[in-house]
Amino acid sequence: MPPRRSKHTAIEPHFDPVIHEPMRLRICGILAAVDEMQFAAIRGTLGMNDAACSKHLKTLADCGYVSVSKRESDGSRHMVRWYAMTPTGRTAFQSHLAELKRIATGIVD
Repeated sequence: MPPRRSKHTAIEPHFDPVIHEPMRLRICGILAAVDEMQFAAIRGTLGMNDAACSKHLKTLADCGYVSVSKRESDGSRHMVRWYAMTPTGRTAFQSHLAELKRIATGIVD
């Protein structure tokens, strides 16, 4: 479930098990820093194989955290997948990071 924002629009700390998986956390970190990124660049940056990278991106897409679009690559008719964080994904990622910071600093409710 996506995190809720408080009435002051501050990020509400929320542990997200989907994002927390190590490779998905890394994917979210990469995508949060850019507008969009090609599949091959994500896969290469993380040193993953096609199947594993696709599986993690599909999980994030199924949750509504990333979007995917297919476009022709430059110089050929080959279709290339581009991934981007959705607004829901950005909020969920920021919320998860806020919860990790809260946990790391020993804040207990």
